[in-house]
Amino acid sequence: MLITGDQRRHSDAVRDILASGNVILGPMAGITEAPFRGICKQMGAGLTCTEMVSATGLRYSPDSRISRALLTFDAEEVPCAVQIFGSEPDIMATQAAVILERHGENVALIDINMGCPVTKVVNKGEGAALMRDSSRAARIVAAVADSCDIPVTVKFRSGWSQGEVNAVEFAQAMQDAGAAAMTVHARTRDQFYRGTADRSVIAAVKASVEVPVVGSGDVFSASDAAEMLRDTGVDGVMVARGARGNPWIFREARALIDRQQVIDPPTAVERIDMARVHAAALVEFGGECAVVRMRKHVAWYVTGMPGATHVRERVNGICTYSELDALLCEYRGYIIDRM
Repeated sequence: MLITGDQRRHSDAVRDILASGNVILGPMAGITEAPFRGICKQMGAGLTCTEMVSATGLRYSPDSRISRALLTFDAEEVPCAVQIFGSEPDIMATQAAVILERHGENVALIDINMGCPVTKVVNKGEGAALMRDSSRAARIVAAVADSCDIPVTVKFRSGWSQGEVNAVEFAQAMQDAGAAAMTVHARTRDQFYRGTADRSVIAAVKASVEVPVVGSGDVFSASDAAEMLRDTGVDGVMVARGARGNPWIFREARALIDRQQVIDPPTAVERIDMARVHAAALVEFGGECAVVRMRKHVAWYVTGMPGATHVRERVNGICTYSELDALLCEYRGYIIDRM
């Protein structure tokens, strides 16, 4: 089926976004909160995406603290993508429309998650479970696309299992239903995040559809991003786990892709300074309790650095921002003394 009308217009809008920056930040639950997305945007991410938002949760608790936090945007990142998930076409469409009504100027596109492998999600027929029910998945895409005058995109996996790799057929069905673009994570649901992403699946999807395709999986460096583009022909590359503790990956990838230039990675002091910036922004966003969520980020920022094990041990016992910042300042001094 050839794409026409609004779908083509929306696909062109996605192409325009990717033309201005084809290395984008993927959604990660409990990680890609607004402050981190803003940092990644500053570091060169062409597009950022919220954590996945439950359409059912929005329907029944639209003004809850969690709902408000998930749909809060950093000034640096707007407009950004909003990712929603669910299994009921009517609820998905209604809540997508509500999101646009409330946050329209901040939203670049609505992305539908059909790749989350988490058991509590797939047991409800959501996330990756929809790859085993392409007719329902298509109804969801069609309903959401009909409710929104912005691009509606889909993120999915290679398939459910090694015996059920159906990404190409699924991609074609999503395009036929009205998807303006799609992202393919080249692992099956039963792999979760283990093993190696099979880029040949991404290349096959790209060759089978007209709409823009973004490749995802095992992008942990600038060279990984460049190789993904070269090996698959995709329109863009999504970075998820590779950005944890390393928002500089976007700057480095864009330099390599756009200018064929390798730039130096951040110094140890720069990494600590960024952790401090991130911590301050996260506490301003989420209050003192956000310090607990910041612990894992600190561990990622200091990975591979001298004394990192000691820092990780100490940070896990910290509950206040003042203690956290004092630890990072102390560690900064330790690193400088070693230079």
